Amino acid sequence: MTATVKTLVNQPYKYGFVTDIEADTIPRGLNEDIIRLISAKKNEPEFMLEFRLKAYRQWQKMTEPTWPHVTYPPIDYQKIIYYSAPKQTKEKLNSLDEVDPALLETFDKLGISLSEQKRLANVAVDAIFDSVSIATTFKDKLAESGVIFCSISEALQEHPELVRKYLGSVVPVADNYFAALNSAVFSDGSFVYIPKGVKCPMELSTYFRINNGDTGQFERTLIVAPHG
Repeated sequence: MTATVKTLVNQPYKYGFVTDIEADTIPRGLNEDIIRLISAKKNEPEFMLEFRLKAYRQWQKMTEPTWPHVTYPPIDYQKIIYYSAPKQTKEKLNSLDEVDPALLETFDKLGISLSEQKRLANVAVDAIFDSVSIATTFKDKLAESGVIFCSISEALQEHPELVRKYLGSVVPVADNYFAALNSAVFSDGSFVYIPKGVKCPMELSTYFRINNGDTGQFERTLIVAPHG
């Protein structure tokens, strides 16, 4: 390891700050009741709960892989919090103006100004904070071209038929240990649908931010882009 690399890896992590904000946090641990609670908090359709439970039961039959050339302490999956969301005054926000200023300030400090995004014309951003998407910019503009860009939670409410058709269609639930775990407990993530023959008019970006150090952030990104 060179001196430059050593200096880089040993310096304090400048983004390691915590935002002091009230959160809706579920108990630690992983079981079917926890999975049902996550699904209920997200008001998911019945098929999504069935998808999660099937994945959890599959995960219980599997063994954590040991073949990768990485080392880390054993993970106690019962000590993790699988859902923690900043409390909002509204369940559904209609614009960035309704986002808690403390959350906007957090992304400003990270160099991702969501407020500035409103004035940019070439990049749409979906910002995930702990277990939920707090803002997605330019959704309406993208929709004019037929492109859907939103949180996967929103897609489950507004486009459930697309999520049901494509979720897990590339990497099946039973593909591997972590695919099964993610399928069971993912809390949010980004959803993209670009219709056949349509060119997306701008770049799409997603940023995931973990604020609660005891929370496992299991996100899911579903991108559907048919031919052309």
